[in-house]
Amino acid sequence: MVTTYPDLFRTFGRIGLLSFGGPAGQIALMHRVLVDEKRWLDEARYLHALSFCMLLPGPEAMQLATYAGWTLKGWRGGLIAGLLFVLPGALVITALTALFLAWGQVPLVAGLLFGLKAAVLAVVIEALLRVAKRALKGQAAFAIAIAAFAAIAFMKAPFPLVIAAAALAGALFLDGGKAKDEALADSGGGWREALASTAVWGALWLLPLAALLWFSGVPKVLADEALFFSKMAVVTFGGAYAVLAYVAQQAVDVYGWLSPGEMLTGLGLAETTPGPLILVLVFVGFLGGARLSGWGEITGGLAGAGVTLWFTFVPCFLWVLAGAPFVERLRRVIWLTSALAGVTAAVVGVIANLALWFGLHALFGSVGEAAFGPLTLPVPELAMFDWRAGLIAAGAGVALLRLRWNLFAVLGLAAAAGAAVARL
Repeated sequence: MVTTYPDLFRTFGRIGLLSFGGPAGQIALMHRVLVDEKRWLDEARYLHALSFCMLLPGPEAMQLATYAGWTLKGWRGGLIAGLLFVLPGALVITALTALFLAWGQVPLVAGLLFGLKAAVLAVVIEALLRVAKRALKGQAAFAIAIAAFAAIAFMKAPFPLVIAAAALAGALFLDGGKAKDEALADSGGGWREALASTAVWGALWLLPLAALLWFSGVPKVLADEALFFSKMAVVTFGGAYAVLAYVAQQAVDVYGWLSPGEMLTGLGLAETTPGPLILVLVFVGFLGGARLSGWGEITGGLAGAGVTLWFTFVPCFLWVLAGAPFVERLRRVIWLTSALAGVTAAVVGVIANLALWFGLHALFGSVGEAAFGPLTLPVPELAMFDWRAGLIAAGAGVALLRLRWNLFAVLGLAAAAGAAVARL
């Protein structure tokens, strides 16, 4: 068990700096450090924590780090662990976004980013196949996934409505399994701790949100970002990939914070930095603030990045620190387990929509829409197909899915290929 805060800082600082590879790699890294090396948690307690975090909206790896810190040093330990998991990557993606604004149009840099954007399509397809294999067990789960894909891709259904419908369908039609009877160590706390955490983190979330919405001197883009990312914090079940399509569509088509190609660039940059993949939202917030706040690129961008970071991750601390004292009770609620299984199945459909959206915008220079009754179908302009992007995306797909190459090697080679073919 941890005895000193410096030890906690060193350990979770190392995890934060080395947490590459998406949620799967980050969860494996924490298992190796916390269970195998430090022996701060045993296997049962670690899996118990992971199960709890999978029930929550938001990035599960960051919340797992927060929960692990809470089990070791209470709310202070949770705060330390969560912050150290997020801040290194947040600083890196903020710096990369500033460099992108300054140098993104330089031919060499533009070529590197071109290759990176094309490779992102293969990364998303790999995530789709991985999640589908784990989540789709039985015909009902497949039906929920297909319905979620169709609702978002062709009917423009609101993301929260899709999640709510999937949860209801899961509770009605999916098997939540049997109640878990094993006895784990008492997680402590209780109503008093939960209420205190709710009051503190709820105030840290909602009071700044109210201030940004109500004060007239605040640029509209910052208020919009605060409200939008607060909504995302409530409905982002299934991790970063589950919400990126919705965020991309809203940020591009509704708010005009960035272009489809820039969204692809942001995801590619986020794949190369430590921390949760959802840090791509900092890229989105930075560009929105830089362009629309009226405060200049750097000041406005930093303000947008800060607002996005705050309203994306403060709710995560609320969910973990308020729910931790009751995690055992939640784990035994069978209908809740079934409902979350429905959400997990819907996540497959959401990621499929993400792959479709990214693929169309990565491979075609122009994508329109055609309405057929209640359906709205994307219609790419076939004459504007970019064979260079297609070739890089296909190569990245073979390297990732067939040859099982390391993600960073694939992204690096794709960026180099982009620089080589960008002028052709």
